[in-house]
Amino acid sequence: VQLQASGGGLVQTGGFLRVSCAASGRTFSEHYMAWFRQAPGKEREFIAAISGSGGMRSYADSVKGRFAISRDNAKNILYLQANSLKPEDTSVYYCAGGTVLSRSVEHYRYWGQGTQVTVSS
Repeated sequence: VQLQASGGGLVQTGGFLRVSCAASGRTFSEHYMAWFRQAPGKEREFIAAISGSGGMRSYADSVKGRFAISRDNAKNILYLQANSLKPEDTSVYYCAGGTVLSRSVEHYRYWGQGTQVTVSS
């Protein structure tokens, strides 16, 4: 599975963005997918994960209620709707694919290249 993230950009505090991750290959629906983010000088941080069917989702406390993960298996696309953005959400956002619903970087085998999200105060 190859992943290509897009949709990042510059937004004001309180604004919203939708980032996308296009997947190649015919096994997208068989993979758990997740979003992570990494700010300069910090470790990669779990944001959200979703099961292959979309029936199970998990969120980090820092984004719960503001962000929503979803997927379109017919189009092989993963989404992250980010609302009520804060300056501390500024980071490079990465999509990832794996075989378990996990919050750990180690459990994801496939990674996109990242897309920059910048929230201005």
